[in-house]
Amino acid sequence: MTKNILVTGGSGFFGGILIRRLLSEGHTVHNIDLVLDPDRHANLGSTQGDIRDTALLAKLYEAGRFDAVFHCAAQLAHDTIDSTMLWTSNVDGTRNVAEACRDYRVTKLVNISTNCLWASNLGHEVVEGEPPNPVELYGKSKLAAEELLKEYESDALQIVTIRCPTIIDSGRLGLLAILFEFIQDDRKVWVVGDGGNRYQFIYAQDLATACLQALDYAASDLFHIGSENVVSLGQVYQSVIDAAGTRARVARLPKAPTIAAMKLAHMLRISPLGPYHYRMIAEDFIFSTERIREKLGWKPTLTNEQMMIEAYNYYAAQRAEIHARKDVSAHSKAAPMGIIRLLKWIS
Repeated sequence: MTKNILVTGGSGFFGGILIRRLLSEGHTVHNIDLVLDPDRHANLGSTQGDIRDTALLAKLYEAGRFDAVFHCAAQLAHDTIDSTMLWTSNVDGTRNVAEACRDYRVTKLVNISTNCLWASNLGHEVVEGEPPNPVELYGKSKLAAEELLKEYESDALQIVTIRCPTIIDSGRLGLLAILFEFIQDDRKVWVVGDGGNRYQFIYAQDLATACLQALDYAASDLFHIGSENVVSLGQVYQSVIDAAGTRARVARLPKAPTIAAMKLAHMLRISPLGPYHYRMIAEDFIFSTERIREKLGWKPTLTNEQMMIEAYNYYAAQRAEIHARKDVSAHSKAAPMGIIRLLKWIS
């Protein structure tokens, strides 16, 4: 059955992919985002606005008569925003979306959350019941958003939260654009430590599939999602280099001094990498996907290597246009290199 659906943050990287999937399935969609929506479709409406604006949300919900809401909007820690905007957008904005769902009798809210609720290797695949321990503002804000949503769960409003690792697909840029530039320009691609750590990604289309499956899931719940057969980051980078056919190569940096340097660069505000990145850059982190497979019947389609090659090919084909982008979401443009450019010069 087709539905009338609101997507928050639909102008962003994943939000746009989700909207296009929903439209392809025959649903009617409305997007609200701070950034202008680049997409046009007969069944797509768009509002450029802020989810912290309760009057705007009330007007939108009243007119929309939505059957479901996909909450993808989030301000990112490495974007050019202050801490107050990040917290109020991710926490207060989430509360406003949930309040409007309750007030206007929306029956399903699907919330996209993150693996940034942790910043250490737990030594095993992380399951849904393990207590989070975020170390930076973005992770803390997403955990606060999850916790407040529990107040709104009811028979009338089912809330499904999907925690995901880094989302990869064609068009995923941000910090990945730095890696891809090194590869295309025949530079060394650096790993911290021996490069043997395994870090899970999620293919955007696989995440969109889970979102669609959650529409028909008759309960509130929490799920972890991610790729399978996760190999080391060093192997992932080498697979992209091999596919690109460049003279780049994987090289190693010593762990302790590199992390110390990353911390200092963050304190001096000369690096795009924050506490989450310098804590996890040489660690394993993998979600268990057993529960989402069992409950939703979901399964992944691409490995880390396959999705990263897709993302690299997109970057390589459109590099000049990508680096000229300005008024788009953080994941849809290249992150500034900062001090990392010095590393490129010596690579």
